[in-house]
Amino acid sequence: MNPCGLRRVAPAVFGALALAALACVTAPAAAQDFNALLAAPDRAETDRVIDKRRDPLRLLQFTGVRTGMTVLDMGAGGGYSTELMARAAGPTGKVYAQNAPDMNENARKRFAARSETPALKDVVLLTRKFDDPVPPEVRDLDLITFFFAYHDVSYMEVDRAAMNRKLFEALKPGGSLVIADHSAKTGDGTTVGKSLHRIEEAALRREVEAAGFKLVASGDFLRQPGDPRDFTTTKPTGPVDEFVLRFEKPK
Repeated sequence: MNPCGLRRVAPAVFGALALAALACVTAPAAAQDFNALLAAPDRAETDRVIDKRRDPLRLLQFTGVRTGMTVLDMGAGGGYSTELMARAAGPTGKVYAQNAPDMNENARKRFAARSETPALKDVVLLTRKFDDPVPPEVRDLDLITFFFAYHDVSYMEVDRAAMNRKLFEALKPGGSLVIADHSAKTGDGTTVGKSLHRIEEAALRREVEAAGFKLVASGDFLRQPGDPRDFTTTKPTGPVDEFVLRFEKPK
């Protein structure tokens, strides 16, 4: 007998079955099978090449994304991370992808091609400025991802303080903002976003926390301590040090 479906119970066994039923109610959901997600046969070979430098398994684990979540992928570009979020959130979830109106044409074409695949059939593209990333009706998000694009907004005509406030407002209390980016040298701040495509971790953290976010976790799985952080990440001459931070909107 399945105690979770119990209707009428004999008194002699009621206590044991009641405890089992309570366990069914309170037990946490099974962990997401990200390995199976990444091994899906319909994933593009170009994405599997990107996997080698992005470590998507640990990145997905770090975000805490789960089936049924509502997710916003900021600076979606060609849609690599958007597709990962869509696969993880599944058919019961909802994924939005934000790209600026003046985004790179090559990335625009890649996202358009990807949007024709089954994996992105339910994803909603938001073609909006970074500092006004979502329409008013997009609220109570569970998760926002911002992968390797925050450094770009440091040299664009973007009001980053306004952007971070909008992201804070769009998240539900307890929701997460996960940012990954290329490390700049200590003291470089936001000055090398265009030249080296990097940003100083401490500078990014200050900007995000100013909007009300609280840092709750830091991942070191993309760290490369030997990176001198003096070359551009668009044409790297060696391993690139990258940081991953998870912020939370306080409950």
